[in-house]
Amino acid sequence: MANVVAYIRVSTSRQGDSGLGLEAQREYIERAAIQNGWNVIAEFVDVVSGKQALEDRPAGKKALAMCKEHDAMLLVAKLDRLSRSVLHIAQLMEQVDFKVATMPQANTFQLHLFAALAQQEREFIAQRTKDALAALQRRAEAGDAVSVKKINRRTQALEKGRAVADITAANNVRMENVAAFQAAVRPHLESCLYNKLSTLQAVADCLNAKGIRTKRGSIWNPTAVRRLILALDLPLPKAD
Repeated sequence: MANVVAYIRVSTSRQGDSGLGLEAQREYIERAAIQNGWNVIAEFVDVVSGKQALEDRPAGKKALAMCKEHDAMLLVAKLDRLSRSVLHIAQLMEQVDFKVATMPQANTFQLHLFAALAQQEREFIAQRTKDALAALQRRAEAGDAVSVKKINRRTQALEKGRAVADITAANNVRMENVAAFQAAVRPHLESCLYNKLSTLQAVADCLNAKGIRTKRGSIWNPTAVRRLILALDLPLPKAD
């Protein structure tokens, strides 16, 4: 049975990028693994733009390392989850063997061809869109009322999209900061739990005695301790 490392990517702007969210990608990957007798030994998830090369993404770099360490193949739901660039796909082929769940029997040549066709289609669409917008702008400047309204609607939509992207980026930074804080506190929390403290208040007292503070700089209380334990998927004190 061949070992595979599952890799999932969603965009920073919206999880439904290309209509393919996290759970949908997992379903494709799991189904392909079962049908082809592959053993999924790990899963890595990135929330990044597809413009970055796989080795430049946090989870992508780890996925590649695990593939090399365990002589495993990389498995993705769709080819564009790896990259939207033919160059990146070609470079990746020299680093690791990979499979695509939606076309598991495709060989290296076919995958390279699919990537090239997809990139060409995106370039055609981008050029057609650019030409259409230029024509619309010319009509609006000539005084066409309908074209002016379309330009205004597009401008409003772009501004709204930028606002949503800014909020998403801020949320991503916040989640990264929370994860970093939890990782830093984890060994101290595990030390308290290792002492078999029987209540959440006892754990809170233990953290406070160590001089550890919550992310907001407050002292620990049972509610904050409980949230942290659940977030880190650690066992709650039995007395609670």
